[in-house]
Amino acid sequence: MERVRLSFPANDVVHRHPLTVRITDMNYGRHLGHDALVSLLHEARVVALASRELHEWDLGGYPCVAADLAVQYQAETRWPDALVVETAIPAPGRKAIGVYHRILREADGATVATARINLMLIDPQSGRPVAIPAGVREALAGAN
Repeated sequence: MERVRLSFPANDVVHRHPLTVRITDMNYGRHLGHDALVSLLHEARVVALASRELHEWDLGGYPCVAADLAVQYQAETRWPDALVVETAIPAPGRKAIGVYHRILREADGATVATARINLMLIDPQSGRPVAIPAGVREALAGAN
């Protein structure tokens, strides 16, 4: 299977979030575990959206769900490394918001991982995806 490299949209960075690898983030290989990485990405995404006065549980009146997640690892990181998570959000599609993260090791600037998550807004009554509201689009456009 051919590996397709995630391309990080550097021109669409909306936020940079500092984090530190915690001892509880380590796995049996003595580096940052996948489960911990996903949690760190979630924290960075929530903070990035909040910087635009948006919240995952209320994006224009709708909660969002993760439709898919892709992560590519480029380097290991360990406790107590300082990290910076860059979050980029290009213009959303009709029914999905693509959120990209690039995790950098602060000490040497090495890219630890690149990730993309697609968020879909859901109508709580029907459970079906809805179009991205204009207010959400405007808040995200103001970030770029």
